[in-house]
Amino acid sequence: MTSYHLAQINVGHTLYPTDHPGIADFMNQLDEINALAETSPGFVWRLKSDSGNATDIMLTDDPQFIINMSVWETPEALFDYVYKTGHTKVMARRREWFARPGGAYQCLWWIPVGTEPTAQQGLARLALLEASGPTSQSFTFKQRFPMPDGQPDRAGDLAPEQHCVGWS
Repeated sequence: MTSYHLAQINVGHTLYPTDHPGIADFMNQLDEINALAETSPGFVWRLKSDSGNATDIMLTDDPQFIINMSVWETPEALFDYVYKTGHTKVMARRREWFARPGGAYQCLWWIPVGTEPTAQQGLARLALLEASGPTSQSFTFKQRFPMPDGQPDRAGDLAPEQHCVGWS
């Protein structure tokens, strides 16, 4: 049994306010996609407000900056949810709803089992990835690092490109 779980953060800047018709398709799918995450193998926790999602959590004075955070048992469990479920169909349409990121918009890091990361911790890890590239403190599916406790892990490239509906 491992003593660490994988935390993830991803952020975006919406092209429209969350109550605008231009982003309604995205907003209308949140409950379904969040429920899919919560019932996926390896899911542990996700950031949410009283509304049931995280789109109304204000971390900056920009109301169109939104955050998503979750915790998973393994990188593979998160990877499977992101790239091999109905989540991928929503992700494929992100160009309709989000501005193209100018830098790092998603990162992963290890946390002790039983802890929940804060949004501020997630933003700090994202800033670390942006400043230093992948490290053991903040990494990606493409270049990941083993758990800090030395437990066996298949660290390395999960090859997201073959599944990704990215920004390129």
